[in-house]
Amino acid sequence: MRKLAFPALSLLMLAPLAAGAADVTRYKIPNSKYPIAAAVEVPAGKAVVYLSGQMASMPKDAKGANAPAEVLDTKAQTVGALNNIKKQLEAMHLTMGDVVKMQVFLVADKNKEGKLDFAGFMEGYSQFFGTKEQPNLPSRSAMQVAALVNPSALVEIEVMAVRP
Repeated sequence: MRKLAFPALSLLMLAPLAAGAADVTRYKIPNSKYPIAAAVEVPAGKAVVYLSGQMASMPKDAKGANAPAEVLDTKAQTVGALNNIKKQLEAMHLTMGDVVKMQVFLVADKNKEGKLDFAGFMEGYSQFFGTKEQPNLPSRSAMQVAALVNPSALVEIEVMAVRP
């Protein structure tokens, strides 16, 4: 059995660290331009970071029906939540392009006849994913919930990211 010299062994041990997010495989939805991945494959040995759910920051006076109309807008809350996620990721030296999985919790909008504003959510979401600047798409689940902890909140988003 041949022993490796220390420098060669060191290089072999560091090789997995040099591999970046390019190792992550994102599978497109067949025949679709919808901005989510059908699946995302993370190779063994990658660190996965789980972020707790984030909501848009609300003004202190935003409580229930007394909240300003723009605070109650699904699109604005989506953008706010994703901006909070972006800041949190950047603080950990990650980007939105490192997100591989997203779970979205949506509340029906009282200002839209009690219906879910999925179009508003997609308008906000599409500013962060599937763009020319950030083409990486996460796999995603979106679900309607009766309410969130903050009575003015319509959107809560949690993500999982892979450290490159």
